[in-house]
Order: sequence, then structure tokens, then C-alpha cells
Amino acid sequence: MLQDLLISAAAAATAASPSASNAESLQQLGFSHMIQNQDLVSRGVLIILVIMSIGAWWYTIVNLIKNLVIRSRADRVIRTFWETPNAQDAIRFMEEQKPNEPFSKIALDCAQAAAHHQRHEGSRLVEALNRSEFIDRALRQAVTRESANLENGLTWLATVGATAPFVGLLGTVWGIYHALLNIGESGSSSIDAVAGPVGEALIMTAIGLGVAIPAVLAYNYFVRVNRDTYAKFDTFAHDLHDFFATGSRVGEVKR
Repeated sequence: MLQDLLISAAAAATAASPSASNAESLQQLGFSHMIQNQDLVSRGVLIILVIMSIGAWWYTIVNLIKNLVIRSRADRVIRTFWETPNAQDAIRFMEEQKPNEPFSKIALDCAQAAAHHQRHEGSRLVEALNRSEFIDRALRQAVTRESANLENGLTWLATVGATAPFVGLLGTVWGIYHALLNIGESGSSSIDAVAGPVGEALIMTAIGLGVAIPAVLAYNYFVRVNRDTYAKFDTFAHDLHDFFATGSRVGEVKR
């Protein structure tokens, strides 16, 4: 309905004014004119949208790089861990991985939990939790922590995708309000009176959508990618639990 009102106002203004002055008046529909003639409210709306956009693109780029790095290293890290014949060498390999590599962190937490439980055999710790339960608790905490790290920035992307169109709509409404005020003050609906506010309203709508659409696309993409990584976390953690609790993976044939 707001868009129909804007189109009708622009059409009426065009029909009511001479074509000679229309060319000059239409220049007021541009972005530069909007920046030069903004009031406090419209400038605040624009600043909020710019901050939203910068944050959304920042988290998009950071998460994209992070996911690409994790996915490129995941199979190699997991395969090397299981192919290393000596458990101590496998743990040493995990310790050599970068701090932001999640699979090595999960394996190290599991190994530390198993070693801690073994050192305290005969204590109240062993009486309260058997080896399997203690390792399982450590793995759950590690998987939860690494999963939370993957979700860093997704809340911002979801918030921007959901609210940016409405922030832009606020700028749209404010522009229409100024257009109506100009019509009331001048007593004319000519394009001279409404071109600036109508241009501001349309630009704010476009900016709001331009901020929201990439954020929504990025959010949906990272949710899907993270779902695959979560599945790898769970599979790796399950195998680690079997290995450190029983001494072998499920399906592994001892020689």
C-alpha cells in the first residue's frame, strides 16, 4: 500500500507540473540530495542500516572463511588420527593443530578426560562416574562448545535479516510524512514539493531490502553448512567415546 501511495503521488506530481521544471525537480530523487537534506530521524535510520550491513558482511566473510578452513581440514585431521597406530602419537598430532581447529579440540578433551579418570582410579570420582560416563560428559561439553563457536555471528545475521526491512520501512514512512507536510505547506502536489521526500522514501526502502536480503541468504547458508559439521562432530565424538572407553572403535577389527 505504501508503494502504491508513492507511485500515485509521483504520478500526480508529474501530471500537475510543467515538464521544464520536472527535469530539475527529479534530481531531488537522487541519493546525494537525500544525504544533504536529511533530518535527525532519517539520518539515524540510515546510520542504523549501515551498521547492520557492515556487521552482516563482517560475520558473513568471517564465517565463510572459518567454515571453508574447517571443512578443508576436517577429513585430514580425522583420518590422520585414526590411521596413527600409536595413541600417544595421535594425541601429539592433535596438539599440533591450530587453536581454531575443532576436531582436534574435541579429541584432546576426550583424551584428557580418559587420562584424568585413569589417574584417579579408586577415588570417589571413579565411584561416582564410571569411565564411559566421564568420557561421555567431556565429549558432550566439547561438542557443545565447538558447536557454539560455529554459530558465532548467526544471531546478528538473523536479526538483520528480520529487522532491516522494517528499519527501512521507518525511513519510507518518514519520507511520505515529509511529502505530505510539503504538500500541505505549499498547497500544491507538484513534483517540486514531493520529489525530495518521495526519493528519500524509495531509497530507504531499497537500502533496507539491500541490507536484509544478503543477511538472510548468508544465515540460511551457514545454518545448512553447520548442520553438516555438527553431524561430523557427533560421529567423531561417538567413535572417540568407543575408543577411549573400550580401547577400540565400533567396527574396528583388532589384530
